[in-house]
Amino acid sequence: MTAARTPRRGASPKGHLLVVDDEPTVRDLLPAALRYAGFDVDVAADGAQALAMAARRPPDLVLLDVMLPDIDGFEVIRQLRAQPRRTGGRSGGDVPVLFVTARETKEDRITGLTLGGDDYITKPFDLEELIARIHAVLRRTMGEPSTALVVGALELDPEGHLVTRAGQPVRLSPTEFRLLHFLMANAELTMSKAQILENVWRYDFDGDPSIVDTYISYLRRKVDRVEPKLLHTVHGIGYVLREPRT
Repeated sequence: MTAARTPRRGASPKGHLLVVDDEPTVRDLLPAALRYAGFDVDVAADGAQALAMAARRPPDLVLLDVMLPDIDGFEVIRQLRAQPRRTGGRSGGDVPVLFVTARETKEDRITGLTLGGDDYITKPFDLEELIARIHAVLRRTMGEPSTALVVGALELDPEGHLVTRAGQPVRLSPTEFRLLHFLMANAELTMSKAQILENVWRYDFDGDPSIVDTYISYLRRKVDRVEPKLLHTVHGIGYVLREPRT
C-alpha cells in the first residue's frame, strides 16, 4: 500500500471511519489513502483508545486490527457489542466492524465473524479491494443503494471492481471483468459471440472471434470452480449466465 494524496478541499465525506492499528506505518498510510478516497477518518493506536473514541463519536465503520498492544481486536468487538444500543443514532453496539489484520487462519476468521464482524480481510491487502469492501459494508448498513449485480452466490460490484462468489474474492483481468459484467447484466439471456464482441471488445475489434471462447474458458476456471455452474454454452448460438434450472 502506498501513500495517497490529501482529498480535494471541499469534498464531502462518504462516511466516518475509525482505523484501529498499532503499526505506525499503517496508521499513517491507510488513513491518508482513505481520506483521499473521500472518507472522514479517525485513528486509534490501541483497543482502549478505540473504545473511548467510538463511545465519544460513533463511526459509520471500524477498521479493526486483531493484534493490539493492550486488548486484542476480538475483545474490542466484544466490548463494542456489549455497549447499549442508542435510539435514533449509531452506538458501539451496532457499528459495523471490518477486521484488517495479519491473523489469517480459518479459526481467526470464524472468531471475528462470530463475534459480530461484518467482514474480514488479511494483510497485506489490496487497497482497491479494501475500499470496495468498505463501500459494500456501508451499503448494507447505511441503506445506500447498491449497483451490484447478483446471480446466485456470484456478486459483481462495478464501482469497486470487485467480484465475489460465496463471499470469496474472484480476481479477474480487466477483459474478464468486462465479459462477466456483460453476461451478468444480461443474465438468463443467451448472448451470441457477435453481441459479446460488440459489447466487450467494442466495435474496433478485428481479430479472431474465437477469443470469446478463450475468455469464457478463463472465466469458467475462476467463477465456476464451485457448484453450481453458472456459465453455460448454448450450442450454435452463444453463451448464457444463469442459475441451473430445476
